[in-house]
Amino acid sequence: MLCRLGGRWLRPLLALQLGVRVPPLAPTSTGGIKHSALPAWAVASVSAVGSGGPGSWYEALATSAPVQGAEEVLLGVHTATGLPWWACIGLTTVALRGAVTLPLAAYQHYILAKVENLQPEIKNIARHLNQEIAVRANQLKWSKRAARLTYLKNMRRLVSELYVRDNCHPFKATVLVWIQFPMWIFMSIALRNFSTGATHSEGFSVQEQLANDGILWFHDLTALDSTWILPISVGVINLLIVEIFALQKTGMSRFQTYITYFVRAVSVLMIPVAATVPSSIVLYWLCSSFMGLSQNLLLRSPRFRRLCRIPLTKSDSDTPYKDLFAAFYAKFISRT
Repeated sequence: MLCRLGGRWLRPLLALQLGVRVPPLAPTSTGGIKHSALPAWAVASVSAVGSGGPGSWYEALATSAPVQGAEEVLLGVHTATGLPWWACIGLTTVALRGAVTLPLAAYQHYILAKVENLQPEIKNIARHLNQEIAVRANQLKWSKRAARLTYLKNMRRLVSELYVRDNCHPFKATVLVWIQFPMWIFMSIALRNFSTGATHSEGFSVQEQLANDGILWFHDLTALDSTWILPISVGVINLLIVEIFALQKTGMSRFQTYITYFVRAVSVLMIPVAATVPSSIVLYWLCSSFMGLSQNLLLRSPRFRRLCRIPLTKSDSDTPYKDLFAAFYAKFISRT
């Protein structure tokens, strides 16, 4: 896999991770050239990517309609509120997560709860079907392979009928991913365009505003966070989300266990990646992850679940936060 990162694949990868865009940064209002906050070697590497070369796919994405729509949303919030850019990024993230991903997350839990409540019926059907197939196989002298295939074919059909009956096919629970991940990509690229001077609005450079509209230790939102506080915070919050999910699940399958380990690894790898992009993007990632953690905790509330009409399941608890703390303490604190 790493071998493919050499040669012509290295440059577009750097363009994607480092937030660098060709052509070079626009001149400042004083007439001088605004120096990039990114490493000189990164700028040199990516500036060599031509419009028709390997980097053209990313250039097409960066100027696509969804990314331009994300830019318009950010500019609209900034114009309407008059807030500094660090606050606009946070406010836009909260608004999008609250208006788009929270309802989808509630719908996901609704579908998964209905699927969970079907499990006893599915197990009962599987038991009776297995007995019927065994009798038929004995009568017709089927091989074990033929009996197994007949069982699986009929079981898939019966389970599908249950999903149709209760309108809860598990694929519907994936709608959150198909909406949230592209939105995260488009917003990140829009902020990358702003931070590298690729976008202007009504004659002024958004990049120049971002350079002076930060807060605390990241006053320049176009620069990297040399303290690594923002990148590490992103990784920690993402790991908390993963651990909350892992603590909530008991008796995970081997596939679920592998997925959990994979997401943990991705959360850790996000730290060095976040350290190579402008602070505006990392701030958005941090706000998005914090909202994800908040929504995860909110959707554990019995009152909120009743408000969203999420069916009660056997695994639900009347004291979810107390149970979560107890599980967290038993796994990470009592062992030390």
